[in-house]
Amino acid sequence: MHKGKPATMRRDFGDRAALVAYLQRTFPVAAAYDAHIAPTLGGRRAAAAALSSIDPAAYAATRNHLAGAVTRLSPYLRHGVVSLAEVRDAALRAAPQAAAKLINELGWRDYYRRVYSVIGGGVWRDLEAYKTGWQAHEYAATLPADITAGATGLACIDAFSDALRTTGYLHNHARMWLAAYVVHFRRVRWQAGARWFLAHLLDGDPASNNLSWQWVASTFSHKPYIFNRENLETYTDGVYCMKCPLRGRCDFEGEYSSLEQRLFPRHKTPAAAAEPAPIRADPALAEHNPATPSRPIVWLHGDNLSPYSPALTAAADAPALWVWDDARLERTPISLKRILFLYECLLELPVTIRRGKVAAEVLHFAAEQGADGVITNASPAPGFAAIRRQLEQTLPVVVLAEAPFVTPPAGIDLRRFSRYWRNVAASAMQVRG
Repeated sequence: MHKGKPATMRRDFGDRAALVAYLQRTFPVAAAYDAHIAPTLGGRRAAAAALSSIDPAAYAATRNHLAGAVTRLSPYLRHGVVSLAEVRDAALRAAPQAAAKLINELGWRDYYRRVYSVIGGGVWRDLEAYKTGWQAHEYAATLPADITAGATGLACIDAFSDALRTTGYLHNHARMWLAAYVVHFRRVRWQAGARWFLAHLLDGDPASNNLSWQWVASTFSHKPYIFNRENLETYTDGVYCMKCPLRGRCDFEGEYSSLEQRLFPRHKTPAAAAEPAPIRADPALAEHNPATPSRPIVWLHGDNLSPYSPALTAAADAPALWVWDDARLERTPISLKRILFLYECLLELPVTIRRGKVAAEVLHFAAEQGADGVITNASPAPGFAAIRRQLEQTLPVVVLAEAPFVTPPAGIDLRRFSRYWRNVAASAMQVRG
């Protein structure tokens, strides 16, 4: 039972500096962990501006380069400020003949989310054995301090580490290089790197983040991902290598064959590798909602912060609530820049902001409003399901899902993206809006 009167958090700020000062005082654990403030603004207005600027043709031609025409939409996609379908539709309207590559990349996010909805907390476990010749116990469990501090002496790695901490953003290629360095060149378990990324990335979520780390590590792919200096110079225009004190003698020198021999000396290609077991959607995951309550409240969470989300649309006049999960923030600290981004998203929504134990706060808010049920947006996260079960002991909970990006065949195998994409690519290329 909720004790005492809940404190509603502030929504009135003269400028961003005032908001930052308030968050520094209100979330001291996050500020102590990392107090950098990212330049990226949260909220639908900023997302709409980024969406209006996408150039599918330039994206397709340059996306692998760190200076390429990427969309910078990932934080808004991760938190549902815009949907995959919205971005796909905008790309097809802007350049129908050039949108395929951008839509394919959106497909990865859709795919990882679907895998997450099946395996839940399994995203933190090795989905397959390492294909490197090394056993899991031979990888270090924690990140070396020189990596997190950006003090390895490698100009590229240190720049990527610094950008992660200060901006909450990394180009996808930089993420892959940094992950490969952590796992393969320093032999650290991918979970340590995944936790580090989640604390800082504005778009960090256990689905895309963890499964991408597993793809690099080879615990969710056919082979490990590595890179050499030639690859890095090609896609960075040499900006790091030309100033690196280790140029010509860095960890990434050489052909791939020599790097593989050095990094994976015990690896032997099996004569006939066994096909991993399929990952198939569980029919039990299908939603079975009660009747829509007549006097609902809306519970908002971090997977859908759009003003046009299904829950806010279905209950436009209902009071809405967001709850900062204090226990989770204590248990798994995130940087202040992540909290700032979320708070800016919330300030554009008609929502009361509180903190504490999520289920208890939602039920208390419902009682305050005389509500007879809760409406919320769907989420694949195990924590969401746990909170929903707690709420349902007292009130009916209606969970609404946004229109799907694609509709895959029933029982499709999610073990590999390529197999998944072959089955849904044609559907993904259809404008739905």
